[in-house]
Amino acid sequence: MPSRADRLQPVVDLAEEKAEDAVRVLATQQRALADAEHQLVELRKYRNEYAEMPDGIGITALLNRQQFLQKIDMAIVQQLGEVQRREQALEHARLLWTDARGRAKALDSVTTKYREQERKSEDRREQSQADERSQYRRNPRGEA
Repeated sequence: MPSRADRLQPVVDLAEEKAEDAVRVLATQQRALADAEHQLVELRKYRNEYAEMPDGIGITALLNRQQFLQKIDMAIVQQLGEVQRREQALEHARLLWTDARGRAKALDSVTTKYREQERKSEDRREQSQADERSQYRRNPRGEA
């Protein structure tokens, strides 16, 4: 008959798999946030470079420049929203990972405790059997 620890092992394995999956999701979210932040930095840099360019000749060029800067500003605002969404997704992934890791550790701890109890029980059983054999050798006919 399998021990409690052996019966619990598939649950421990599943919890560890979920924790590993959560780590992968967390890493993906971290990369996505870093990419979104990088893109925001690049947009701001491009906007600043474009804004510092010398003015064109005429009203049309000035209007075109202002419209283009507005489009870049809108892109920056959209990218800020994307960064915020990525931060929220990362925080959610972090919470899921923390929860999954905690469950896996708890189950592993319980399994370790069960195995230790089983080992101690087996040691007591072996000691008891050794004591019985020793007693039998002293009194082979069961005499006291």
